[in-house]
Amino acid sequence: MIQNGLEYLNSRLIFGMMPGLASTRKLCEALGNPQKKFKTIHVVGTNGKGSTSYYLSGILQAHGVKTGLYTSPHLVSMRERIRVNDLPIDDGSLDRLIMQVKAAAEKAQVEPTFFEVLTIVAFLYYAEQHIDVAVLEAGMGGRLDSTAVADGELIVLTSIGLEHTEVLGSTESAILKEKMGVAGSAQSILSNGRGKTFVLGGLSEALIAEANVYAASHGCSCVVPEIRNDVELPNLGQHYIENASLSLKAAELFLNNFDETLALKTLSTRSWAGRMQKLIDANGVTKFVLDGAHNSHAVRRLVEALDKYYPEQKFHCVFGALRDKDVGEMLKLMAPHVSHWHITRTPYPRFRELEDLQAELEKLGLHVASAGEFSREYLDEIAASVGESSTPILITGSLYMIGATVQALKDDFDGLSFFRGMKPTTNEHR
Repeated sequence: MIQNGLEYLNSRLIFGMMPGLASTRKLCEALGNPQKKFKTIHVVGTNGKGSTSYYLSGILQAHGVKTGLYTSPHLVSMRERIRVNDLPIDDGSLDRLIMQVKAAAEKAQVEPTFFEVLTIVAFLYYAEQHIDVAVLEAGMGGRLDSTAVADGELIVLTSIGLEHTEVLGSTESAILKEKMGVAGSAQSILSNGRGKTFVLGGLSEALIAEANVYAASHGCSCVVPEIRNDVELPNLGQHYIENASLSLKAAELFLNNFDETLALKTLSTRSWAGRMQKLIDANGVTKFVLDGAHNSHAVRRLVEALDKYYPEQKFHCVFGALRDKDVGEMLKLMAPHVSHWHITRTPYPRFRELEDLQAELEKLGLHVASAGEFSREYLDEIAASVGESSTPILITGSLYMIGATVQALKDDFDGLSFFRGMKPTTNEHR
């Protein structure tokens, strides 16, 4: 990417996360409201947004719909976040549109955040590309998330958990309402007279009841799809089956020509990178399993998948985590499935130091097999120590570390071919 755009985008990091729509609305208006030039499906929730969005966009594409996909964070490059029919935005367009947002912000005397800039860049790019629909993964919330300025016909709610409680609320009930608030006010009704539809997943019965009350009070309705038992995915884990079930229902509601057989076939080849992803070599051998589990909730789902797909097996585990995560609980949950711990960290400033990780393991009576700064060479050393094992190496603990792994291995595995040719770029501090 040309440095001007990247420098401006990184300068936005100092503003952190600033919930609210005023800046985004003002800039969209200044730029001709590009978000109104295509249809939108919003995906909100605590966990599972990215995979649900990715599965849904694939199903829509398979039905001949020109589809934009907006996700965050990225693993390797900012370009991943903004895609049209699975092709990432090119460096030149990304730089040009960032600078277009910068000019509009200066003229309007607005100081947008990192996420706001990229969201508006996505809107501009999708409008230029004349897409039919954008699948937008919300950032932190819903009601005050910058993606909410796009008027989504469908809203997919993947799950609710306690996160960002200082902004979203201290209870699951409060967070539910913030997420569902992406639908807008009671007056926000589609032009054809129908209220918006929520597709709900991963909620307790009590939260489903609350969601129905909230939706009705805003002129909307809710659909709770059954978890499918006929979905096959490259990503391992029941939670991905659940997310794919949501995407199937959303596609069925959106499309006039929904073909279930085509949708299921599409899902069978659609691997969401870095999330319970198998890296298979040219001989058909699974060498690594990558999973970005970075909190206790996600690790529980990881452990469920290991129980199902690798029963009675123990892994060499490459593990690194950020300082603000409950590492002790994560390690405790994973311990029964790990034979050798290989601890690491990337240069990303929020990573825990190796000494800290070692102390956490020792508190649990767990032995550290090796420790080292993350690199391709370190991965090769671990692989050499494992030898020709039938059990792949597990790499987990942080999406940032998964991103570094993808960058290191992208030329070796076809499952990572999407990332070839991408230059690594920073993530916002989230």
